[in-house]
Amino acid sequence: MPLPSSTAVAETDAAAATDPVARESEVREALRQVVDPEINLDVVTLGLIREIVFHLDHTDVRMILTTPFCPYAGMLVQQVKDVTRMVTLGEAKVTLLDEPRWSPDLMEGGDWGEWGLI
Repeated sequence: MPLPSSTAVAETDAAAATDPVARESEVREALRQVVDPEINLDVVTLGLIREIVFHLDHTDVRMILTTPFCPYAGMLVQQVKDVTRMVTLGEAKVTLLDEPRWSPDLMEGGDWGEWGLI
């Protein structure tokens, strides 16, 4: 089977860059680097990233916190912005949402008991 030409690879990369589902997946995967130091789990696994919206001039990451007065909120928000900027190569904004309130039900699948959360 012949290998794709460099032109075909470039076209595929360009299509992925404009596909919002692929872009969101790429941002979410990168956001796994952002770990809540109190719980020692990443913001994606915890279910804190609720939505990623791509605008022409910036990317808006809409997230919640595990508690309303999370002592690490500023650090987590800054890290989410920084990682999003690196992936999208553009401006990033983080919007903190009041709802839904965080609970283990929002987490990605797994045995929550093994993480000591319930």
